[in-house]
Amino acid sequence: MVSITINGRELKTEKDITLLQLAKSEGIGIPTLCSHKALIPYGACRLCVVEVSKGQKTKIVNSCAYPLREDGISVQTNTPRLKKIRKNILEFLLARCPEVEIIKKMAGAVGVKEKRLPKKKVSNGQKEECILCGLCVRVCNEVIGKEAISFVHRGADREVAAPFYSQSKDCVGCTACAFVCPTGAIKVKESGNKRNIIPWNTEITLVTCEMCGISFAPENSGEYLKTKLNLPAEWLKLCPQCRRKVAAETMGKYDFASRKVFLKR
Repeated sequence: MVSITINGRELKTEKDITLLQLAKSEGIGIPTLCSHKALIPYGACRLCVVEVSKGQKTKIVNSCAYPLREDGISVQTNTPRLKKIRKNILEFLLARCPEVEIIKKMAGAVGVKEKRLPKKKVSNGQKEECILCGLCVRVCNEVIGKEAISFVHRGADREVAAPFYSQSKDCVGCTACAFVCPTGAIKVKESGNKRNIIPWNTEITLVTCEMCGISFAPENSGEYLKTKLNLPAEWLKLCPQCRRKVAAETMGKYDFASRKVFLKR
């Protein structure tokens, strides 16, 4: 166990938990845009900075990537110095993405109401919504086990894209990237049995349920999960609702050894 003080509160916690994780578990608010419990800490947005002191030394660290490994640390999460840092960061984010609601809300909370910096110019005329937090790239790689998207270019031209700006053969259409995106920059549209992930120029065919006829899951995503999780061959033939219905109707007829469901109606 590690003993630590946050904003004057004395706490004990397990070793190697991050400062941000501890703060969240104790209801201590620290702003962040690039952190997710399913992903390895990355420290991209820098909004979760805190002041860490031990003895006479004080330093600024990213709380999402700071593991607790020693006793006697004192942490402050909302000092004037930290407020200034967060304010400066949010001014840049607001200049980049002036129409994103979560950015406007967070900026307003620290007193940034007017844009002092020039708005970023977007060549295609569309509004900018990506803050380059990297959540989409990381969830695709770390959780899904694919590398369908990545960061490309440098400096002001840096962005997230599929290889050569065309449909990636590695994309399974799971839309985990859209799920973790904090700003709604990744758009997903479905029509009939097609799913389009707009930023990646990707079109995925959906599986049609044999019982009810609805399109419910990407074909390549289903095949990938069947292989990865050793699911039964019949798993992708029915939508979740029909699968539950069949399971209820065939209770006692499920072969747990072979993990097969009898699909006869």
